Amino acid sequence: MLRESTHDDAALRLQEAGYRYTTARRKVVHALSSEGRPVTVPELLAALDGVPQSSAYRTLTILVDVGLAVKVSGSDDYDRFELAEDVTGHHHHLFCSACGTVTDLQPSARLEQALSEAALAVTAMGYEVSGHRFDLVGTCPACTALAEQ
Repeated sequence: MLRESTHDDAALRLQEAGYRYTTARRKVVHALSSEGRPVTVPELLAALDGVPQSSAYRTLTILVDVGLAVKVSGSDDYDRFELAEDVTGHHHHLFCSACGTVTDLQPSARLEQALSEAALAVTAMGYEVSGHRFDLVGTCPACTALAEQ
């Protein structure tokens, strides 16, 4: 869900990096937020009205460079993009190994506690932990139903 201040934050972050918050960039940020999950470039283009493919690619590159968006590698050959966690909130992902769909997963307090404990364990081994990701791979309900037919 796009917070009201997201566009203001995006404009400021882009300005600090020397970029303008153009109409195309605003549309990409809005589309990434509206999808509510990591999307491929073709999925993003389908959601964008009047934004050329080349402009969408340039915009995604810039949004990733300034930290507004992140690239999510799926279980297939397609990269997906979503707004960064400081915009959307912390979450994890579910990957469908059949169709490649990536779905956001809101972590439970219990899962986050377990991941924090794992981070402490590797810190004791000399690692400097800067964050974590937890991804589950399986088959989505649509692909499971299709396989059962």
